[in-house]
Amino acid sequence: MTTWYLMVGALLVLMALAGTVLKRLPLTSAMFYMAVGLGIGPLGLGMLRVDIIEHAKLLEPLTEAAVVISLFTAGLKLRLPMTDRRWRPAMLLASVAMALTVGLIAAIAHYGLGLSIGAAVLLGAVLAPTDPVLASDVQVEHAHDREDVRFALTGEAGLNDGTAFPFVMLGLGLLGLHELGAGGLRWLAIDVVWSIGAGLGVGTLCGALIARLVLYLRKEHSEAVGLDDFLALGLIGLSYGAALLIHSYGFLAVFAAGLALRRVEREHSEEKGAAVAETPAADAASEPPTEEDATHPERAPAVMASAVLAFNEQLERIGEVTMVLILGAMLAGVSWTAQPLAWLIPVMFLIVRPAATFLGLILTRTSFGQRAIIGWFGVRGVGSLYYLAYALTHGLSGEDARMIANITLAVVAVSVVVHGISVTPLMARYSRANDV
Repeated sequence: MTTWYLMVGALLVLMALAGTVLKRLPLTSAMFYMAVGLGIGPLGLGMLRVDIIEHAKLLEPLTEAAVVISLFTAGLKLRLPMTDRRWRPAMLLASVAMALTVGLIAAIAHYGLGLSIGAAVLLGAVLAPTDPVLASDVQVEHAHDREDVRFALTGEAGLNDGTAFPFVMLGLGLLGLHELGAGGLRWLAIDVVWSIGAGLGVGTLCGALIARLVLYLRKEHSEAVGLDDFLALGLIGLSYGAALLIHSYGFLAVFAAGLALRRVEREHSEEKGAAVAETPAADAASEPPTEEDATHPERAPAVMASAVLAFNEQLERIGEVTMVLILGAMLAGVSWTAQPLAWLIPVMFLIVRPAATFLGLILTRTSFGQRAIIGWFGVRGVGSLYYLAYALTHGLSGEDARMIANITLAVVAVSVVVHGISVTPLMARYSRANDV
């Protein structure tokens, strides 16, 4: 245990010191964490031994928590109203492009790898969602970032971790591990229509009600001030728990709760004509907010939203460290010499994702260059690990389980590296070309 204290402490201090340097290099913190995970895993010091199949019941709640925190953070960053045109690409990416990605991967897995239809659909669902945890370098940098590509990628990552769930349930159903109903009617009615709609609805309701209650108490009675970290965790827990209680998708509920809290802040701020700073950590002032700021009729909404966002961003970083370290250790179980990996991963990154993106955005105003950037940065990460663990704890086993696990871990690891190397130069080039 002493060794773990020393190692974790040294890692965190090193990242705190080197954080600004990494931003200037073609490297990301996730690449560094994964390398450390490899070093302490079975391929290195042997301090951490994790097998995705053997430890699926432990990894499911860990990955679930990391994704939930990141989805709430993503919702808080998206300040534009849903009527704004920038939302259209994100919605199409999370629906049309998502379905196309699942279908393309499923076809490749069935005809190219010999997987059954159910296992192939499940693999497509596991690999289709982009990641809100590891893709922060290509997402909006703060709540006032309106750049089209970043907004589309953030909105997509926030939505498609929920819209992938129906396809996971479809894959499990085709494998005989979930009830689909006659002709798939139960799946369509419950797993698609009800679970998506109810998840978005209950999250919106929780976020709006809690935000309005807190602002009323602060502005009218100078109460409920401070403990914004409890507010963030409480809202995440309430929205996620309420969604699960009514058998809907908690991922969508948490994302919707973040959007709703931000919408309430925006409406109150615009109503009062409050000036809002263009910074990621403080929406209302450049200095740390005081109790007077938190209860001020004009500044209170922005102070509340920025405090919750700042706390959640810290949690998100801790989740990233934890999960990517574990990912690095799990790579010892990947059979890198397996023939499918040599061609499947390039096909996914260079053909499937770009094709689904271009087709999904064909009727939008996005330019060819913007679609190319969006098509390349389909970062896979913790969301895929969660869906894999979920499938394993819900009956996936045998050869299908080992092949899907092997492919998923390899795809996520390669995504961390290739997208991590390319993010700094490509986003810098895109910014220069578009004066962003």
